[in-house]
Amino acid sequence: MTHKLHHILLLLTALLISADLSGCVALKKHPAHAGSAATTVSAPAPLPSPMTGQASVEGFIDEMVAKHGFQRADLVALFDKVQPRERIIRIMTTPAEGKPWNAYRPIFVNEARIRGGVDFWHTNSDALARAERQYGVPAEIITAIIGVETRYGGNMGSFNVIDALATLAFDYPPRADYFRSELEQFLLLTREEHLDPLMPKGSYAGAMGEAQFMPSSYRHYSIDFDGDGHRDLWHSTSDAIGSVANYLSAYGWQRGQPIATPAQVTGNDYQSVLDEKPVQPIHTIAEFRTHGVHALARLRDDQTATLLRFKTDSGDEFWLGLDNFYVITRYNHSHRYAMAVYQLSQEILARHQHLVNGPE
Repeated sequence: MTHKLHHILLLLTALLISADLSGCVALKKHPAHAGSAATTVSAPAPLPSPMTGQASVEGFIDEMVAKHGFQRADLVALFDKVQPRERIIRIMTTPAEGKPWNAYRPIFVNEARIRGGVDFWHTNSDALARAERQYGVPAEIITAIIGVETRYGGNMGSFNVIDALATLAFDYPPRADYFRSELEQFLLLTREEHLDPLMPKGSYAGAMGEAQFMPSSYRHYSIDFDGDGHRDLWHSTSDAIGSVANYLSAYGWQRGQPIATPAQVTGNDYQSVLDEKPVQPIHTIAEFRTHGVHALARLRDDQTATLLRFKTDSGDEFWLGLDNFYVITRYNHSHRYAMAVYQLSQEILARHQHLVNGPE
């Protein structure tokens, strides 16, 4: 069977069986910089044909040899062992961000993740406090991100990272360029960290470790926070904590500044300043008031924000996402993701403070 015919059959199969994913929750559309949440779905048996011999794979090998000095024989031997995973393409068609807010929120903001976050904070209090001092990112935000991403390290993904990245790079045309770049970054990462490329496990999109960093993020933003000489997001929770804080700091986290606040709207003019997806905040709180949008927290008139709407069982809910909220969306480009992180963080913070200070 030619590769072209195999590729057509693969896409048709994915369309026919995509309805089989109703039980797969906590799946996120992959963003530009950080990874998708891990999934507990086990990978199916590999497709019969190896990747070597495909023109796109051979071209990629040529580029890695010419650009980065890899040995052709080593890469050919590696890709002989890499298998495309049909299930990965199926999962990519059903991101959790496609769910309405009232279905999306309970996946991440629930009692189990709140309790898990409090326990995580207690166990890793020193690293979280050090990360907050160094990078200005609150402990509850770091905790909530790791909670949303991997249930505090409990679910870091079961797919071979190289299988996931290669499947999406060579058999998923909608985002082939992006995942081809991430596959390049992954091979560079494994060379730098002296890892066997066939060993790392991760999400269906190739995100890795407790923080679910994609290879490019791993190379550029992960840090050795425990001082052992390695950046290890799988086995060092301290490295994961420091890396999340470093990532958010690099994208402009503002120390001590608010993140989001509920808002009330009056009239219909608010629709002219409503954003259905995260954008860099440009409208000030003073401007919002002229459009009938009122923050339910005290904010400076010159504070910039984004107006977002969330559909709930009782109707529309409006929030103003501030600059730090936008920074969270650089981790995953979804306002639902960022709001889930924020609301989970506030639940964890309240529970933590109650345990530390006692009831007021």
